[in-house]
Amino acid sequence: MPHRDRALLSLRGVSLSIGATRVLEGVDLTVGAGEIVTLIGPNGAGKTTLLRVALGLLRPDAGEAARAPGLRIGYLPQRLSIEPSLPLTVRRFLALAAADAGRRAGAALERVGAARTLDTPIQAVSGGEMQRVLLARALLRDPDLLVLDEPTQGVDLAGQEELFALITAVRDERSCGVLMVSHDLHLVMSSTDRVVCLDRTVCCTGSPLDVSSDPTYLRLFPGSLPGFARYEHRHGRDVSCPGGGGRADG
Repeated sequence: MPHRDRALLSLRGVSLSIGATRVLEGVDLTVGAGEIVTLIGPNGAGKTTLLRVALGLLRPDAGEAARAPGLRIGYLPQRLSIEPSLPLTVRRFLALAAADAGRRAGAALERVGAARTLDTPIQAVSGGEMQRVLLARALLRDPDLLVLDEPTQGVDLAGQEELFALITAVRDERSCGVLMVSHDLHLVMSSTDRVVCLDRTVCCTGSPLDVSSDPTYLRLFPGSLPGFARYEHRHGRDVSCPGGGGRADG
């Protein structure tokens, strides 16, 4: 069972400037075990920068980022550039993730629905397959916390739905926390426990239903409608989602 009262990650009063630009201002954020927290916000809101602070890759100018002792993190980056001429199969790529990862690579790919890519050159996998390979790589670290920066980038609508369902299933199996950036609000809001709307500072936070009705959210995403509409998934299950299907690119 999830233990959301056990904080895996806690950011308090985090502020950061890059050059003369203030990127983050007084940000508070926590992620508990078994909890899926989704960051949304417009372009330039500081979402990826906040993930880098959470990972310890950037040090804030003010505030602190605390991680649970011994915390294992699996990270899926927004972009990954691999030299086209590098002779690297998916198997070898995954073997770099952790000790004995090569032995477990096939099972990890099977879990994310990408088993057929195992001996494919990494440069030859499709966009959707690459996101699954990167998720498998994150899982090979046996994470307590998954940090996913736009995990459905470059994936078609059906694939996005499948990936969000997969992320939820992984959370349920492992009781790991998930901190995720997404712009696919109409899908992700039905797959997350808590939403944090960021525009350099936290504009609003709460359940998907609360955030989708918040005046600040509606001002940032004027194409959205307050509250939740109903829509039918391909598999026939009726699921709540924000009306209007607004996007939070960036």
